[in-house]
Amino acid sequence: MIAEQLKLEIQQTEQSRIHEIDFDNIIFGRQFSDHMFIMEYKDGAWHSPTIKPYGNLSMSPASSVMHYGQAIFEGMKAYKNANGEVLLFRYMDNIKRFNRSAERMCMPAVPEDIFEEALKELVKLDRSWIPAKDGSALYIRPFMFSTDAYIGVKPSDTYKFMIFTCPVDQYYGKPVKVKMEMEFSRAVEGGTGAAKAAGNYAASLYPARMAQQQGYDQLVWTDAKEHKYIEESGTMNIMFVQGNQLLTPSLSGTILSGITRDSVLTIARDWGLEVKEAPIAVADVIDALEAGAIDDAFGTGTAATIAHIKSIGYNGKDYELPEVANRTFSNKVAAYLEGLKKGREEDKFGWVSQIG
Repeated sequence: MIAEQLKLEIQQTEQSRIHEIDFDNIIFGRQFSDHMFIMEYKDGAWHSPTIKPYGNLSMSPASSVMHYGQAIFEGMKAYKNANGEVLLFRYMDNIKRFNRSAERMCMPAVPEDIFEEALKELVKLDRSWIPAKDGSALYIRPFMFSTDAYIGVKPSDTYKFMIFTCPVDQYYGKPVKVKMEMEFSRAVEGGTGAAKAAGNYAASLYPARMAQQQGYDQLVWTDAKEHKYIEESGTMNIMFVQGNQLLTPSLSGTILSGITRDSVLTIARDWGLEVKEAPIAVADVIDALEAGAIDDAFGTGTAATIAHIKSIGYNGKDYELPEVANRTFSNKVAAYLEGLKKGREEDKFGWVSQIG
């Protein structure tokens, strides 16, 4: 529970905006639920946890986040089962990762009990915004940013921690066409690649846009030193299937530790696949593609869950993957995760929590 000295205040909206959304035609990340959570950090402590109607913020033009980029975030989802009960998937893992990101970005940790209670109360309050159909969910966005009105390079003394939610449909409506990125880098050793920091995503936009202008949907990032090893695909972890083996790059300081990634690897081991977490050379993937030895390739992440990769571009040539309909593992694991999150599958791993 929230500590007694930090009593959660709830200010409910007088007029819901839920009538504004067409749940059969949801635009990802564009329509936001009725309420948001906000809490302030100052004088070395967190203050005034409040759920209030969703609305704009007022900030000083000198707020340090806009100049020096101290900002982190998380992404998770809420679902409903057949009885209308609200379910969360591995939310404590998101909370712990959020605080790891905070430490790397020299920001204060959010007490886990405060984070958890605020999250649950917010989702319960806006539970009517949770879409029912498969592939859809209520996306939850916790984030923190620095607020000092000070132009000077140093960690801020003040912060805002917030959570808002929005109903979403599938992130990718079709299999994606990706390109090996052999010039630009998403993250470097010793950098912030393992943190969910806003600046990581800003740095990716320019090379991603150039790839999109060439007809690709996303990039496959490679290591910054030599561009010899695969790291991530767009904003997702990446996986390959060869026979009974599931391969994914091993985690390092340049790769985000994905919760969907870990879920898929755990399920694969449970199903008897050989899971290999190790450096994956670009050259080895291209050789395997040329030999027709890769049965499946996909990205994993909260937004997309499983994003099938249609083709991989490298050195001016596109290598096609097997038809999605004929892929065994990615289709099976996508359906299993959807069923698990919506209460249709047995929760043998203890990942699903019912609230309210």
